[in-house]
Amino acid sequence: MQAPPPPALTSAVDHEGSSSSGALRAVKDITFGSIAGMVSKVFEHPFDLTKVRLQSQVLDSTARFKGPIDCLVQTWSKEGIRGLYRGLPAPIVGAMAENASMFVSYNQIQNAIRWYYSQSVAEELTLGQLSVAAAGAGAITSFFLTPIELVKCKMQVQMLLTPTIPVEALASTGASTSHSASKVHKLPGPLSVLKSVIQTSGFKGLWLGQTGTLIRETGGGAAWFVSKEAVARLLLSRRPPAADGQKRHLAVWESAVSGGFAGIAYNVALFPADTVKSAVQTEAEMRPRAPGEPYPSFVATARAMYRAQGLRGLYAGCGITAARAVPSSALIFIIYDGLTKRFG
Repeated sequence: MQAPPPPALTSAVDHEGSSSSGALRAVKDITFGSIAGMVSKVFEHPFDLTKVRLQSQVLDSTARFKGPIDCLVQTWSKEGIRGLYRGLPAPIVGAMAENASMFVSYNQIQNAIRWYYSQSVAEELTLGQLSVAAAGAGAITSFFLTPIELVKCKMQVQMLLTPTIPVEALASTGASTSHSASKVHKLPGPLSVLKSVIQTSGFKGLWLGQTGTLIRETGGGAAWFVSKEAVARLLLSRRPPAADGQKRHLAVWESAVSGGFAGIAYNVALFPADTVKSAVQTEAEMRPRAPGEPYPSFVATARAMYRAQGLRGLYAGCGITAARAVPSSALIFIIYDGLTKRFG
């Protein structure tokens, strides 16, 4: 999941203020969350690229990579730093779009739940109620994310189909690496990939893999918020009650710990849906078919991947994804809390 919005414990919306102050609060939270999300994307992108490449080879007769470390090493040696950050602009945009849509929908659904149960603003929602709000927000967000992830995934596998001269080989001969770098540069950029998809499949083609994104974001969103809130509430319960009924805020390390748990929960919850989505979105590049021949559906791809490698194939890249989720989620909340304390 791209950068999730801050939970209710970090006072995401000031419901007790006026509508104008509430709007200002929303703008600040969207801005802070987007900044945190974009920074985290720069940190985690090489690991996300590794995940997508491992997922895209599950249906291949011969695997290109032995595992995540081998994928990182090969990418670095053959493509250099540009290769590790291939397709970065798309998820940067995705981090902004996800935070904005998730923030608005998550809080609006919470308001609807409070209205339905006649709950006051000060009353804390249960974890079950928050999971409903988060699942709904994730479902809405998935429609914004699918086109962005489609472009990202297609760009991340482009180099697997393009012969390149290893950087190390060029260095050993004393030759310049500009040739390899120029080949990377000449590959289609995000706008070219976007245009190609529309020309080939129309605008509806931008939502290729929507089923996988919907499943992942709905279940993953619920897992993210429930885990975050559960750990945060546990940490806060260990403190003495706040004086004068003031709201208690998480310390930096508490935000990092609860955010780290949330990141793992989100990525592990419905990882197979993400694996199948990546395979569906890169099918045309990795296993091209004759003109007019339809590509397999989400369900058909899932069955083929399970027959090929079982559960191991459906969880391809899960280890490195879960490992980077801890520092990535911690970074998101450290940045968000820091900006909130600095600018209000």
